Amino acid sequence: MNQNSATSLDDFFIAGLSYKNCDAVTRGKFAINNEQYLNILKLAPSYGIDNLIILSTCNRTEIYGFAKNASQLTELLCNETIGGIELFRKMAYVKKGLEAIAHLYNVGCSLDSQILGDYEITGQLKKAIKVSRDHKFIGAIFDRLLNSVLQSSKKIKTETLISEGLISVSFAAVKYMKEKTKFTDKHNILVLGIGKMGSNTCKNLVDYFGTTNITVINRTEEKAFELAQKLNLRFAPISELPNEVAASDIIIIATDAAEPVLLKSHLENKGNKLLIDLSIPCNVEAGSEKLPNITLVNIDQLSEIKDESLKKREAEIPKAKIIIEENIAEFLKWHEMLNQVRVLKIIKSKLEVIQTQFLIAPEPAYDKRSAKKDHAIQRVINSIAPKIYGANNHGCSCIEAINNFMTVAQN
Repeated sequence: MNQNSATSLDDFFIAGLSYKNCDAVTRGKFAINNEQYLNILKLAPSYGIDNLIILSTCNRTEIYGFAKNASQLTELLCNETIGGIELFRKMAYVKKGLEAIAHLYNVGCSLDSQILGDYEITGQLKKAIKVSRDHKFIGAIFDRLLNSVLQSSKKIKTETLISEGLISVSFAAVKYMKEKTKFTDKHNILVLGIGKMGSNTCKNLVDYFGTTNITVINRTEEKAFELAQKLNLRFAPISELPNEVAASDIIIIATDAAEPVLLKSHLENKGNKLLIDLSIPCNVEAGSEKLPNITLVNIDQLSEIKDESLKKREAEIPKAKIIIEENIAEFLKWHEMLNQVRVLKIIKSKLEVIQTQFLIAPEPAYDKRSAKKDHAIQRVINSIAPKIYGANNHGCSCIEAINNFMTVAQN
């Protein structure tokens, strides 16, 4: 493929893993961070790929793009993952064409989220799009498709109750604390990582429990300090992590590190603690959950939390699907019109070639006949355009156009 050359929707693929077909540990092996994303984009041209995005969240890792076959995308993705290509092929789902397009809409509109209506996916999708767009990996057709998905998401959020209530992964952590623990405002809470997930969790803790007995730690300490100031929380530098862990009753891990941030040695003989790991890959060292004083909850367990809001959201699914179907139809219509314009340009180009070969005359006569045949070309294009719309056999249209031109030009 040439840069941003994708045209056929039959060449659009999605390959990925999600909470539907594998657990958090397996998903963690295929999680993609920012550095890995950039490495994949650097490698993409050597795989024949020039249109792609990668969506890597706590619920899924999916690669979307235009290719000759899905293997190009899966091999490119797995080049940067801990998990190997064989495991990915064994576990992954692959969709192409209209099926892949429909999947993208469902994901982007939060209908495929582990917690239905969790609109954190919209921000994650926008972030993925920005990375690829900044590196010129989104061509005109892909751009139109992605914009249509985001517009659908916005319309669904505005016109339905699909995101009604406070259910999200970050809120599920707070709800778990309320339902499964004897939480009081005297408990010491430590939040590791204050990206989107960590920040939302802190806000939910403050709003839902009214507690500010929370300490925040982040690798970029300035961000943690700013959030602590904003929400009236306590800030600690990452160098104080062992001491802060020892002093905490509940630890929420929302980091995106490739290796565990919270170690088993941090937890041994440090009292009873509840660990809520919102990270993919898991950022709590393996084996920590076996310590007698530790309760570890991961993101898959949180998704099992039920809420009345979910029942309301489920009732809104038919409305959301209608909006998606309408926007898919609109996108497909635009794409078909784009193809027709392309075919007309090809036909016009061929007629112009015929014109130059057909016109053999002295210069004065040439100018007169050339003007006549320019008019003839446009007449033929105008007559053939309505027939091309919706037609599958563009070759027949091209032959008809040439025949018409020869007839018109000679009259």
